Amino acid sequence: MTPELLWMTAGIFVLSVLSGMLGFGVALAAIPFLSLFLTDLVHQVQPLGIALGGATALFAAIGFARSGLIDGRTAVWLALLAGAASPLGVLAAQRTAPTVIWIAYFLSATYMLWRLIRARPLQSAPPRQLAWLALLVVPIAVFTTFVGAGVGFLLVPTLIAFGFEPKRAAGTNAVVVVAQSASALAFHLPRAQLDGGTTITLLVAGALGAYLGARFTSLRLSNQQFKNVFVGMMVVLLLYRLYTLLA
Repeated sequence: MTPELLWMTAGIFVLSVLSGMLGFGVALAAIPFLSLFLTDLVHQVQPLGIALGGATALFAAIGFARSGLIDGRTAVWLALLAGAASPLGVLAAQRTAPTVIWIAYFLSATYMLWRLIRARPLQSAPPRQLAWLALLVVPIAVFTTFVGAGVGFLLVPTLIAFGFEPKRAAGTNAVVVVAQSASALAFHLPRAQLDGGTTITLLVAGALGAYLGARFTSLRLSNQQFKNVFVGMMVVLLLYRLYTLLA
């Protein structure tokens, strides 16, 4: 293993533990991290980030499922819709300048973080709640795939706003990210430029980290502690991304 791959593997493992704690795929954090080692955003960084996002979300979902923290009915419907919509985000990303994608990434994450801090949960009947979520998940899936991330950084705050307990929102989101990532990756692969050995090594490290992170959240964090961790991690990610954009 080369020193560069060793650093990449260690970084992805740590990021996957943190992402798994939130029910994210690791793509949101992995995109700026992988950009330190890979130069092509659309053909290298995004496909690898999306592949890692799907694998880590799958193992995070397994970790949350062991504690009963997934709303199965909601997860299935949102996963189907996100999987169907995400290819539109891939097509848009392949036709957009990388600078525009980074700006969209930063602004959207900042806005949703602000909404999570300020918004109060909505109160609505479950059927109506699911209908509204179904409408919202389509643009969320398209946009987050466009910026190369999983739906989590937009969907988790949305689920919390609709009255989901934070940890259940994280577990439910993880299932949706798996479907979104699989669909988006299928459209990225024909143009992707990935090294097989590097990809497999990072997938294994990411899957292990995500499972450990999800189990830690399930067993050790209260819902309020989870929300605090979510906000703190998002602030760190956004400041890091802003630094790399301006550096």
